[in-house]
Amino acid sequence: MITPVKTNLFASQAPLEWAVIGNGLLFTAQIPIDADGQVVEGGIEAQVRQTLDNLEHTLRKAGAGMHALTQVLIYVTRRDDLATVNRVYAEYVQEPYPNRAAIIVSGFAREEMRVEMVAYAAIAAE
Repeated sequence: MITPVKTNLFASQAPLEWAVIGNGLLFTAQIPIDADGQVVEGGIEAQVRQTLDNLEHTLRKAGAGMHALTQVLIYVTRRDDLATVNRVYAEYVQEPYPNRAAIIVSGFAREEMRVEMVAYAAIAAE
């Protein structure tokens, strides 16, 4: 059984929840959209910050924080963006760091997106 996490993120028209909890683990995928559902402008740094802000918001709504992350999968469309991703990511996470992977992809469902993150976190039982 899964429990959806109620967030204040833009309500997607796709059949999805921004995050669910199952067996004490939070499962989420975050993208660089603002409160209006628009992909943020300003290049990779702005997109990474928005994605991480959305992730942090989701974790708070689940009763946790960035410290609860167990794994983060980062998808980018440009290998050259990884240095910026690493720099900004380091502002949001602290030791002990979650397990992490970075994957270069050819694109996303929304063409203007340059980053997407899939994350898992340990959530304390209520």
